[in-house]
Amino acid sequence: MKRHTMKRPVVIFVLMALSFGVLWAAYQAAGPAEHSLASSMPAGALLYLEGKDFSGLLSNWKSSREKSDWIKSQNYEQFSRSRLFLRLESASSQFATAAGLPPNMDFLTQVAGERSALAIYDIGKLQFLYITHLPSAQSLQTTLWQSRANFETRSAGGTTFYLRRDPESEKEVEFAVAGEYLLLATREDLMAGALALMAAGNQGNPQKDLAGEAWWRPALAAAGPAGDLRMVLNLEKIVPTPYFRSYWVQQNITEMKQYSAAVSDLYRTGPEYREERVLLRKAAGPGPSSEGAQAAADLARLVPEQAGVYAVKADPSKDSSFDLLETKLLAPHFGAAPAAQIAPAAPLPGENPGSASDLETRIDQAVTPRASSNPGEALQSLLEKHAVQAALQTQATEADKDGVFVRIHSLVALAGSGNWDEAEVRSALANFVRPALTASELGTGWQQKNGYQEMDGLHPLLVAVQGKYLLVSDDAAMMTAALANMKRKTDAKPAALIAGFSHQSEREHFARFFSLIDRPNAGSDGEDEDGRPPQFFSENIVSLSSALAEVSSQKIVVRDSGDKVQQSVVYAWAK
Repeated sequence: MKRHTMKRPVVIFVLMALSFGVLWAAYQAAGPAEHSLASSMPAGALLYLEGKDFSGLLSNWKSSREKSDWIKSQNYEQFSRSRLFLRLESASSQFATAAGLPPNMDFLTQVAGERSALAIYDIGKLQFLYITHLPSAQSLQTTLWQSRANFETRSAGGTTFYLRRDPESEKEVEFAVAGEYLLLATREDLMAGALALMAAGNQGNPQKDLAGEAWWRPALAAAGPAGDLRMVLNLEKIVPTPYFRSYWVQQNITEMKQYSAAVSDLYRTGPEYREERVLLRKAAGPGPSSEGAQAAADLARLVPEQAGVYAVKADPSKDSSFDLLETKLLAPHFGAAPAAQIAPAAPLPGENPGSASDLETRIDQAVTPRASSNPGEALQSLLEKHAVQAALQTQATEADKDGVFVRIHSLVALAGSGNWDEAEVRSALANFVRPALTASELGTGWQQKNGYQEMDGLHPLLVAVQGKYLLVSDDAAMMTAALANMKRKTDAKPAALIAGFSHQSEREHFARFFSLIDRPNAGSDGEDEDGRPPQFFSENIVSLSSALAEVSSQKIVVRDSGDKVQQSVVYAWAK
């Protein structure tokens, strides 16, 4: 197991780098035996990265099956055509021109030492400073050092460094060897500042290095012990940049504006990777209630073993709880219905608006529409009355016996502030679905099953009440499993959100489901099978899923204390 762990690729690190367009990374916490490399970085960085063994991580990635599969995937093919990739490729070419050698994998292998740090000062221009612990004998063997005759010389902090500029692109590259450290930069003042800080040992210049900045110290104080990789982000400066708006995959720019800084640590231990994140708010918020956070932790124990994806949220609003029941079970849909593409027929002037036998209807006044009752009113009132403290939604897929279609099963569990009235719950649910199912009471009655009630019509709907817990599902197996988990004890700590995804169980069903959905669109653009772009879900995302097939599951736990948000993410490997 230990040998396999050492060779396990740094897939999560690479994925984060692709997602943000910059390297996700790390900072080694200061200890009595060694200082942080952040104290050798000039102030002003937007993103700082430090790893304990960058050379080892790079070697793991180069030899990994994941890298080989991803490079051959349609996901990489599409990424290689993206604007972000082209921007990075252009920057790489400019660096190669300025330095006189390409920044390829061979170059990275040569300049990758053990403890290494990267600070990015301008995301758009990719201005950075890189420091790595590399024995001087090894530094003198690099292609960079061998080509120093093509560089101009400068001096800072008693150390000579080498500089070269490309007059056409106005890009520059600097490098230096200072004792056991190799330094590489794309701005002269960054190189000079780093050498001066290293020479002075940061004595007398506490405000000129990155570690001395006002935003840095609270961020590091809020984080736990440093992992194999640590990332430190100055979000107050990063979020307003146009590059963040353009390349941030999640597109939740408004939400990210509330944070001033963030730290992310990645730990690799045996069969799992664990990422610990902390985000600091500019102004403290209320956070979840203690009752809601505890209710979310208690509710998580009900998640069935067969769940493909689940999420437990503390303190959901009445509307969000109602939407959860409506969209997942009572009237399943994924959003607003598309607008009709055929306009409704307008009555012609010659049409007869009435009949000879209809003498009570006036034809000189517009017909007053009959007020329609709200079928969800009773359910909304019920949710408001019980003040839901936590909500669980879980889904799982199942292939039909013939292996063609994939069905999605759902279960929703709500933890109320008091005990639910089962008869009132069944009545509210029946009132909601009745208008779409029947003109009478047919098909909206209930049958007693083992521990739950099931609607006797064609609409699959199951409901169970266990004190303050209300469970609603469309699948007997999920309902039975959730009820069995009621007896399970849990020592989970209070949380604002607990969520998980079983990649191992859902991967094949995901591919089958979206291949059926995308099939009518294949070739619709007039291109042949080989020339058309890959379908986003069934080909692009499925190819990424195949490259990461050994990642069996992911779980995230979020805790919100008002002034900061802590996120713990665990990636489990299949072997």
